[in-house]
Amino acid sequence: MSEEPEWSEHRAEDPSTDQPRHPHGKHGGPRRTPARKWQDFKDSPFFPATVLVLILAAGAGLFAGSYTYAMANPTPHRVPVAVVGEPENRRDRSEFVTGMEKALGSSLKLRHYRTWTAAEHAIEAQQVFAIMRVERPKGVELDVSSASGASVAELLEEAGPKVGKKIGVPVEVRDLKPLDQGDPRGLAIFYISLAAVIIGFVGAIQLSVHARALNPPERIAFTLAYALLGGFVIAAVVDWGLGALDLPFVHSWMILALTLFTSGMVFTMFNTLVGRWAMLPTWGLMVLLGNPSSGGAVSWPLLPSVLGEIGRWLPPGASVNAQHTAVYFPDHQLLQPYLVLAAWALVSCAVFWIWRHRHPGGRPRSSSPSHAAAAAG
Repeated sequence: MSEEPEWSEHRAEDPSTDQPRHPHGKHGGPRRTPARKWQDFKDSPFFPATVLVLILAAGAGLFAGSYTYAMANPTPHRVPVAVVGEPENRRDRSEFVTGMEKALGSSLKLRHYRTWTAAEHAIEAQQVFAIMRVERPKGVELDVSSASGASVAELLEEAGPKVGKKIGVPVEVRDLKPLDQGDPRGLAIFYISLAAVIIGFVGAIQLSVHARALNPPERIAFTLAYALLGGFVIAAVVDWGLGALDLPFVHSWMILALTLFTSGMVFTMFNTLVGRWAMLPTWGLMVLLGNPSSGGAVSWPLLPSVLGEIGRWLPPGASVNAQHTAVYFPDHQLLQPYLVLAAWALVSCAVFWIWRHRHPGGRPRSSSPSHAAAAAG
């Protein structure tokens, strides 16, 4: 019986492969240069995640900083005040004005009116925040307007009697335009405008995620649809549900709808221009800059001067301004806030429409119903 040959455990090596067993390092493959490692990192899911971590950390600081800077310690700068008539004793007025400026830490921008009616008209037109009249022997009559700016009125109400006591002149303070009973701090208008701004661009984000296939006209139409419905619900909850404000319902509803639509289209515009990073400029414009400078929580004369000027030209400030005038000064409507909102909405729609091919949404033309019918035929 022949024995079977034993197979060697070590095969002969092929001379053609007579090379080091690990020519490219311990694990084989080409050596990774720093540039290659960086490119691999950029192509991995860890790169956008890392960028988001850094952006969110910076955003948290900017969010806290912007609101604290604008609202934590409101300081008056130049407060417009109406002065009625010519006082018999100019010295009393001069002492009172100087004392008020020291107490407020700012200057009063005095505007002289011959009659009380003219000064009251200036209050209604939102040109001044208070009316001052110095007469003997009554002393000083200081009429504030909480509806013009609750934070300004509160400061004037506190400072007036203290200054009068210091200079020996009696001071009588009245509130010519008080706020609604359901909104004693005057913040409800800010809150409803804030809701419209936030829900406006959040709605556009959700359309981009969950209704990505919408074509440009459809996207604009659905943005308008949730703007109209959302504005109605906000107004109904605040007025009919909570009774916080006595709104001119249709007027306020349309302002809220325009704000929602504008905010949504601003995000859509940025989504067209910068793609997935659209949230960054939207959040910066609307929330970090727009809301603190809107004049809703802190009146414009108490904001840092730069914010006070910028806020009027941004959608949140325009919304607060339009809503505030509609609720408390219906006979003296201002055109500027509506023009600001309309301009932002039109520019956003125009940018989106012109560069709609860059927007990440939409669907191929071949999948449209008309093409599908043609294919079936």
